[in-house]
Amino acid sequence: MKYLVTGLGNIGEEYSNTRHNVGFMMLDALAKASNVTFTDSRYGFVTNLKHKGRTFVLLKPSTYVNLSGKAVNYWLQKEKIPVENLLVVLDDIALPFGKIRIRARGSDGGHNGLKNIDAVLGTQEYARLRFGVGNNFSKGHQIDYVLGELSDEELKVLPERMEKVSEAIFSFGTIGLERTMNFYNNI
Repeated sequence: MKYLVTGLGNIGEEYSNTRHNVGFMMLDALAKASNVTFTDSRYGFVTNLKHKGRTFVLLKPSTYVNLSGKAVNYWLQKEKIPVENLLVVLDDIALPFGKIRIRARGSDGGHNGLKNIDAVLGTQEYARLRFGVGNNFSKGHQIDYVLGELSDEELKVLPERMEKVSEAIFSFGTIGLERTMNFYNNI
């Protein structure tokens, strides 16, 4: 079985520690813990890792968050991965920092990366793992907030939460989406 796990983020050093790059951060942590490295490939940075007989293709699109659909579609087709084996990891301002919410499908919730993936794939029927980044911003400053760097307090909490996200990703591929949601949505 093969799975495509896509972390949403923006390429470039200026974005590396921003809330909008949480998807990239989660995949970087998983790759590091699994002793694999990303290579620059078509539409993104890609690596493969094996876990319990499954292959996880990790993708960090190089198309910027708002245009992630092209990269996701390309790698689903290239790797012959069905859309039900797609998991998109992204930031969510509707959740407190560090909270994980996994869903089998759903709306884009105002996230332009999901909006583009939905449009390109022509469906919202794919799994997503939302990682809470909080909403500590005043009206009209959402973009500044999500493109702002993580606070020292958030950075302290991040390693433990990254570990939970890595566990949830492997769980998605091994015990299935429903059981993974039941377990990790309550953490």
